[in-house]
Amino acid sequence: MRAIAAGISDVGLQRDHNEDSFSVMADYDLFIVADGMGGHRAGDVASKLAADTIGEFFVSTSKEDATWPFHFDASLSDEENKLLSAIRMANRQVYEHGVRSRDLRGMGTTVVGVVFSGKENRVYLGHVGDSRVYRIRAGEITQLTRDHSLVNDYLAAMPDMPEDQRNELPKNVITRALGMQDTVEVDIQRDDCQEGDIYLLCSDGLSGMLTDEEILEITIDGDDLDERCRKLIMVANEHGGEDNTTALLVRLEKGERTSVSPTQGATAMKSRPPVSVQTGPVDDLANTPPAGVTAAVIEDPADASPPSER
Repeated sequence: MRAIAAGISDVGLQRDHNEDSFSVMADYDLFIVADGMGGHRAGDVASKLAADTIGEFFVSTSKEDATWPFHFDASLSDEENKLLSAIRMANRQVYEHGVRSRDLRGMGTTVVGVVFSGKENRVYLGHVGDSRVYRIRAGEITQLTRDHSLVNDYLAAMPDMPEDQRNELPKNVITRALGMQDTVEVDIQRDDCQEGDIYLLCSDGLSGMLTDEEILEITIDGDDLDERCRKLIMVANEHGGEDNTTALLVRLEKGERTSVSPTQGATAMKSRPPVSVQTGPVDDLANTPPAGVTAAVIEDPADASPPSER
């Protein structure tokens, strides 16, 4: 099997700038979404740095099963070890940049990464925070990741919590993010995939605006991944567009190599370091770059705040 991918990132309707980044590395069957946080534009830096670091790790270790400077976990596959080490490296980079720079202090980012193995018919997932991966298969949608959020931590400890108390819990507080400390706990999992499966990587700007049923209805409507990404963003904005929104769709089909469906914000990487991307509103056609061309403008951030509140 091979993977076909398309993605879009949008600033939304209530934010001044986009702190989301995503990256598609075609030669490595690697797909990344990161949602930054931490004060004026520091989130931009954190999410881009995370996506770039993960991609660069895969490039630099492409000919070996390296996990340096982290140990090799014998209970995990080579791909899982590499993804785990790449995310840990990204955490270290975000944390150290925040420590060294007053303007970047307190920045952080969520991250979700997916690696597709056509030989094993398997998808490997790694994530920190509340960015998600969904699988759409045979007309059904399944959330594969578990949000690292205060709400979920409470519910895990108190599964019988009354509904009224659940509703009072803050819904925008995450309990894990890259850059909060010099080490981070990463959730790694695997999913046996099938031809026709669609995987959606997204920031909470999408999952917080659309129900699972709405996501399912859009992602199974037609064959054009680019158009489906645009519709996901459009509906999120129709529902209020409260946050930056990123949607990255990956479809598995017959073939031998990953390719990227041309779209605003989708970048195919060919044996070189990744470029994470952030784009403007999807309806701003005058500023839409040609297919396969993206631009990201990162300014020096200031007034950073702790990354735990979104």
